[in-house]
Amino acid sequence: MPNVVALRPAGDVGAAAREAVVAAHRHLDRCKLSANTVKAYRRQIAAYVAWLAEHAAERDDAFADLVGAEAAVTAWRRSRIDGRAAPNTINQGIAALTLMYAQLGLRIRVKRATVPKPGEPDALTTTEQGAVERAAARRGARDAAIIAILLYGGAREEECARLEVDDIAITARTGTIRQHGKGDQVRVVPLPPIVRERISTWLDLRGRHPGSLWVGQRGTLTISGIVQVVLAVGDDAKLPGLRPHRLRHTYATRLREGGADVAQVQALLGHASLDTSARYFRAGTAEQAAVVDRVFE
Repeated sequence: MPNVVALRPAGDVGAAAREAVVAAHRHLDRCKLSANTVKAYRRQIAAYVAWLAEHAAERDDAFADLVGAEAAVTAWRRSRIDGRAAPNTINQGIAALTLMYAQLGLRIRVKRATVPKPGEPDALTTTEQGAVERAAARRGARDAAIIAILLYGGAREEECARLEVDDIAITARTGTIRQHGKGDQVRVVPLPPIVRERISTWLDLRGRHPGSLWVGQRGTLTISGIVQVVLAVGDDAKLPGLRPHRLRHTYATRLREGGADVAQVQALLGHASLDTSARYFRAGTAEQAAVVDRVFE
């Protein structure tokens, strides 16, 4: 049982949350974390505070003491898992909240979400991939093009959302896409014919004037909008909980299966380290079993 350090009476969650946010932002302003990490931490803290506001009645001790703080963050973690958030995203949030509470003198310890083991990326099977592409095509030209860029261009969800018409270069025989990755790094990725066709079909509907590539009835599609498209396509394809990162994993896995080496995978996916790309070259148990069956049949 942890020692309980009473900071303030339970009850006024809103005031305590505002104090915590100010303390966390003050720390983030002077810490040595990267700009992207600071931005992500601020976003995660804001999301947690918003969640607390909706659950103030049952979480009125979220800033009262260590027990209340850990219980609140654990409940938030559970809600994120139920909401199909990616494990890495949840763990980033826990890290941000651990930092926030530390500024108040509370050293919380909350169990991290389970991340799939390196070497077994959660790629779609060819059957699942076909189902996803058919489901996207049924939803329309825009969604078919979004899925194609994630599946055949390896874009991260934020890279996909940031695409503009000027980032696409398509001719009769070739095509490339300029992706704005982490750390303001830009990479140019070649597009196979299937993607060129689907992007061209979407541009015929959208128009080829400059601006965001993805638009809908409410304007430009955000990162959340891209995620919602993928979730909807996954539901239609009987793959509930499908996320953009799984399509990126599928792209990397297909590259390796097609003979790409680790350096090529690194360049195409925009990985900062070869170690990150190397995970796709450590076959999982299912693939190992398939190799044994094929060799010794």
